[in-house]
Amino acid sequence: MAPPAAPRLVGLVERLIRAPLPVRVRAWDGSEAGALDGPVVVIKHRRALRRLLWNPGELGLARAFVAGEIAAGGSDAGDIAEGLSRFWKLAKAQDLTGLRFGAADVVDAVRTAAALRVLGPRPRPPASEARLSGRVHTRRRDRAAIAHHYDLSNDFYAFLLDPRMAYSCGYWTQEESAGYGLAEAQRDKLDLICRKLDLGPGMRLLDVGCGWAGLLIHAAEHYGVTGVGVTLSAQQRELGLARVRAAGLADRIEIRLQDYRAISDQPFDAVSSIEMGEHVGEANYPEYAAQLHRLLAPQGRLLLQQMSRGAAGTNSAPGGGAFMERYVAPDMHMRPLGSTLNHLEAAGLEVVDVQSLREHYVWTVRPWLATLQERRAEAVALIGEERWRVWLLYLAGASLAFAENRMGVHQVLAVRPDADGRTGLPRARSEVLGLDPARAATTAAPR
Repeated sequence: MAPPAAPRLVGLVERLIRAPLPVRVRAWDGSEAGALDGPVVVIKHRRALRRLLWNPGELGLARAFVAGEIAAGGSDAGDIAEGLSRFWKLAKAQDLTGLRFGAADVVDAVRTAAALRVLGPRPRPPASEARLSGRVHTRRRDRAAIAHHYDLSNDFYAFLLDPRMAYSCGYWTQEESAGYGLAEAQRDKLDLICRKLDLGPGMRLLDVGCGWAGLLIHAAEHYGVTGVGVTLSAQQRELGLARVRAAGLADRIEIRLQDYRAISDQPFDAVSSIEMGEHVGEANYPEYAAQLHRLLAPQGRLLLQQMSRGAAGTNSAPGGGAFMERYVAPDMHMRPLGSTLNHLEAAGLEVVDVQSLREHYVWTVRPWLATLQERRAEAVALIGEERWRVWLLYLAGASLAFAENRMGVHQVLAVRPDADGRTGLPRARSEVLGLDPARAATTAAPR
């Protein structure tokens, strides 16, 4: 009779990492080992361990979870966040990224793998893993990377997000309550952007990476602007146009399937780009910043909302790590905030204000994750079991990364000075940022 799998596996891992495992492991044979008080990790199939032999670390674990070979808490919808948190603290305390295995460690691992009958050829990656080709951040590859994530399903995004379909960090001006939740926080975020841009009737707004047109619709309805939005997602454009028509704004809002590098009908009075700069790439970011400057009229304002990874994060993984890069946002690049500001200033933009919304993202992701878990059957019907697991791991990990200050998000307000160096900004900071209560009440009124 074969010895129980879990004790042998946990013993091997603890010898390799030189620390107790912070979770409890339940193997395919029903055996258990590990922390008595920890969240349970269920290894449903030997294939999960074979993946880890071929790809040790995050990628092997991610593939096993996405394939359904590993589950958390006894089910896929268990307390995955707690398990991730414990692993992250262990990795930081033990410096697991710097672990080096000797010959004896390799022999120990091979012997254990043979005893557990997990040796074999490399398993095929799950079908939902991105498979992009060509040089990074060419226009063709950028379209493919965006399509991988944003062309998933309009119905799924409508199911997951608030009624405005804002797929970015909200601005929570109140504690969550029966009368204030995700929809209100996203409304307040859109209004904050419009006030910082000092939008008003007759102005022309460009939204780079416009999503499903939520910001453009809000700005047209409440601030009287005309707008142009660009996206690389065909599905986003299709639904965005339908939402614009339903709002009766087809004569004031245009949505294009267009790369930001191809926009040529400047000037615009104001430009927004909400969580799109992460998809540009480090080598292309100077061109992106220069294009935003070029598209703005002199004294025009730019509002950039963008995620970052800084000194408290993991600079070695600007794409978010192997899981994010393979399954969620291929070719994404996040840098420290200061590096982004340097790019903007090098392009000729003057940075006026920076506001951190990091903890607001924790409050934003939690309702998305709750919807995904509490309405699992509906989500699976829309995107399938495998992609549901991708999103479960993605949102749980994102919530934790923002909560633990490994990722940040900021709103950056910048202006293009005119030829004489004038910005046209009012003298009082409260007026620059649209913080005057009386003025905000009038500008946000429907028109």
